[in-house]
Amino acid sequence: MDLRRPGYILWDHDGVLVDTERWFFQATAKALNEIGVNISRWEYQRLRAEGTTAWPLARKKGLSRDDYQRHRVIRDALYQEYLQAKPIEIEGVNDVLAQLSGRYRMAIVTTSKRSDFDLIHQTRSILDVMAFALTVEDYPREKPAADPYLAALKKFGIEPAEALAVEDSEQGLRSAKAAGLGCIVIRNHFFDGNHDFSGAAAVLESIKALPELLGL
Repeated sequence: MDLRRPGYILWDHDGVLVDTERWFFQATAKALNEIGVNISRWEYQRLRAEGTTAWPLARKKGLSRDDYQRHRVIRDALYQEYLQAKPIEIEGVNDVLAQLSGRYRMAIVTTSKRSDFDLIHQTRSILDVMAFALTVEDYPREKPAADPYLAALKKFGIEPAEALAVEDSEQGLRSAKAAGLGCIVIRNHFFDGNHDFSGAAAVLESIKALPELLGL
C-alpha cells in the first residue's frame, strides 16, 4: 500500500507512545503469584498475541472467579503505582508527534483503562496533538477484534483507506487489519520477537524512523 497517501494516523498507546508493557506484565505476574498462579513472560506474551487474559491459568489452579477478580484489583493498584514511579518515556515520541501533526490528523486507540490512561497523561503533552483518545470503555470488544479501530474511523467519519494504524503487538496488528487498515509496527523490546508481524505494511525498530517512511 502507499503509506504516503492516508491523512490520518491511529496510534496504539502502550508500547508505542509510552513504555508501559513491561510494567503491566510485572504487576500482573506479581498479583497472580499472590493467588498461587505463576505466569512466565513467554506465556503472557502468547496470551497477549491471542487477545486473551490469564483467567484460563487461574482456572487450572482451581481458583474461583472471585479469586481472579481479587487478582485484578491487586494488579490494577500495582500498575498505577508503577506508572507513577517507573520510567515510561520512549525516546523520540514527542519530536515525531510534533513533526507528523502538521500533516496528519491523529488519535489514540488503546485497550488501556481510562483511569490508567488519564494518570499517564497528567504530566505529558502527547494529547495536545491528538483529536481524541479511545480507551477500553469506548467500544464493545478489545483488540484483536476490529471494534476499537472501527470506533475511531467512525468518530473521524473516514474510511479505512484514509488512515494508518501504528502498533507494537500482534494483537494490535490483527485488530487494525480486521478493520481494513494498513498497519505499521514499531518493535517493542518487551515482546522480543515473539509476536508475528508478517501482515504489517512495515516493521520499524524505532518510532524515530516513522517520518522518513512516510516521506517527511
